[in-house]
Amino acid sequence: MCTPCCISQLACCCGSAACSCCCNCCPKIKQSTGTRVMYALYFLLVTIICVIMMSPTVEQEIRDHIPFYSALCEQMNAGENCKSLVGYSAVYKVCFGMACFFFFFAVFTIRVNSSTGCRAAVHNGFWLLKFIVLVACCAGGFFIPKEETFLEVWRYVGAAGGFIFLLIQLMLLVEFAHRWNTNWSSGVTYNRLWYAALAFVTLMLFSIAVGALVFMGVFYTDPEACLYNKIFLGINGSLCLIVSLLAISPCIQKLQPTSGLLQPGVISVYVMYLTFSAFSSKPKEIVERNGVNTTVCVFPFNSGTESDKKIVTAFGTVILFGCVLYSCLTSTTRRSSAALRVCRNSEPETERARCCFCFGDDTDGYDEEKTGGGQNVVYDEREGTVYSYAYFHFVFFLGSLYVMMTVTNWFHFDNHRIEALLDGSWSVFWIKMASCWVCLILYMWTLVAPMVCPKRFEA
Repeated sequence: MCTPCCISQLACCCGSAACSCCCNCCPKIKQSTGTRVMYALYFLLVTIICVIMMSPTVEQEIRDHIPFYSALCEQMNAGENCKSLVGYSAVYKVCFGMACFFFFFAVFTIRVNSSTGCRAAVHNGFWLLKFIVLVACCAGGFFIPKEETFLEVWRYVGAAGGFIFLLIQLMLLVEFAHRWNTNWSSGVTYNRLWYAALAFVTLMLFSIAVGALVFMGVFYTDPEACLYNKIFLGINGSLCLIVSLLAISPCIQKLQPTSGLLQPGVISVYVMYLTFSAFSSKPKEIVERNGVNTTVCVFPFNSGTESDKKIVTAFGTVILFGCVLYSCLTSTTRRSSAALRVCRNSEPETERARCCFCFGDDTDGYDEEKTGGGQNVVYDEREGTVYSYAYFHFVFFLGSLYVMMTVTNWFHFDNHRIEALLDGSWSVFWIKMASCWVCLILYMWTLVAPMVCPKRFEA
């Protein structure tokens, strides 16, 4: 069993065979899913490297525990204590290499509609060779001439690409909310428990949103300061209430019977999260009270010990990169790609209600095959590709730029540390606050679009 598995893994790394695990107890995996997971692992690996490069804590640990560290840096021509391998410029160069890698594959796989061609074989296999190419691209960024000019231009390219990726992420969130409500509403006709599930989840979502609103009203406002917090908290809370009432208004219900409170509940929770994240990213305000400078409008943990601050930052960083990977992977299926166009998708009666509806895919009923005695692989692309290869790589290209800008705190990278990702930056504050409004506008458009463009929404 071990020998066939090793042969299959060799074929996966150096050939066009589908990638799978050696353990045959693992659940079956589709070829298209396995391919996307492998690219996601590449993306995650480079992201971790970027985080390490921006972390002086990790740098100090490496310096203390690696013998002959200074001599090794000199041998690599990396400067004193490997200064050229750390900091925001190193992150820009590594992300430049990763972005070039995915952009090349985006161009290389344009109009690939069959999985039997040579370009599709390169996309779905040759993982070791592609890993070597990725490493070479990331390393090549350190040999770019005229470094200052490159960093200045690449900074604005990264900002533009990161903003586009953020828009795609928000559009997918709106699509996810509509799909969730449509799928569960379709089960109400044959089982009333789905109605109870809808009501329970909706109640929980609005409870979380209201709780977050009260929490921020208590800890992120102050009678003498934090004017922006008061204004934007009131604006975002009012907008969430408006879209909730709009979703259940008679004029919307007439054109979209499946519209309910679940969708605005999802949107409200996400808007409250973005508002909280924006408040956390804003520079701290200090008020003089009784002759003592007091920091106001801060998260309670930030006023505690240093370990509490690290816990909060670590948790926020995990959420950040989890959202990036989720957006990259889910924005490439047929259904999610359709979300980038505002049009009516499947009707409730064509849906099959299920709890894990988001893991449903576009292809079912394919026979599984054994590959080398290991994990079963379902070749679901024999009749054609189930997702756009070029669009998939383009989303990862934009994700690379978004990670680059986020890790370096967008335009405020001077003396930035990954441990201080939530410590304070006006640019990050305005970006996240604008994201709240874009998300709400996108959702409101999906509600009023049938009235504005009725022909496009005809069945």
